[in-house]
Amino acid sequence: MPSDLQGDDARRDRLARAIRPDNDGLPRLMGILNVTPDSFHAGSRVSGEAAVKRGLLMFEAGATWVDVGGESTRPGAEPVSHEEEMARVLPVIRQLKAANPDGLVSIDTRHASVASAAIQAGADMINDVSGLRDPGMMDVAVNTGAAVCIMHMQGTPQTMQDDVQYDAVVHDVHTALFSTANELVARGHPSDLVCLDPGIGFGKEHHHNLALLNGGEGLTDGERWAVLWGVSRKSVVGHLTGHADPDDRLPGTLGLAALACLRGVGVLRVHDVEPHRDMLAALRPFNLKG
Repeated sequence: MPSDLQGDDARRDRLARAIRPDNDGLPRLMGILNVTPDSFHAGSRVSGEAAVKRGLLMFEAGATWVDVGGESTRPGAEPVSHEEEMARVLPVIRQLKAANPDGLVSIDTRHASVASAAIQAGADMINDVSGLRDPGMMDVAVNTGAAVCIMHMQGTPQTMQDDVQYDAVVHDVHTALFSTANELVARGHPSDLVCLDPGIGFGKEHHHNLALLNGGEGLTDGERWAVLWGVSRKSVVGHLTGHADPDDRLPGTLGLAALACLRGVGVLRVHDVEPHRDMLAALRPFNLKG
């Protein structure tokens, strides 16, 4: 049975706008809320009431979205059971929506059962790093009308950096994402509720990441698709700046976030909402829309 989310035109319009650049052509911000003990950036790990408090602070700092995840997908991360993942994220989602009903929440999961439960708990978007590989994930998206982020990942978190190969990385990644997005739309999901993420650091070497960031504008496919970037404090920033510790990568992250403003990116997924808000405020007077 489709949820009210699918039938509410005003809500659908709001979600469609929230995954695209704002009226100034600048990206929306999505705060990262890792309800996990093992995500790659230790400063992002939080649980329980502390997670709810941090999420509410992200909204106050200017985040359009708060992305709640209960399973680390860093390279080499071990999977957790669906039950454990739900136990971590569902209470946080419910409390975030209770405290801020107008705040938009995404569920960062690879699993259809978790996505379905999260949407029932109040989540507005499915953010799937596996690119909707779970056979039931497209059905969850279509039946609920939630916004969907389709990310590209080669392999799994356990294997994705073991044997990284592409014929032409930008073409290969874009083609794979377009194929999945078109299949989802063919099943009945609105195209304006779909955004695509090239999956920086997920089954890519440094030169692959740079090529994808440089070719990011092509992922919109003539503005048909919204685009999300997740580069915050990742290894690509470490390679560019020489900082091995994610704690030292905020300035480099802000540099890539500024690049996103020139690439038509609709959503920036970030650990640090307030510095990104200030960076966008500094760019706003300069009409980057051209």
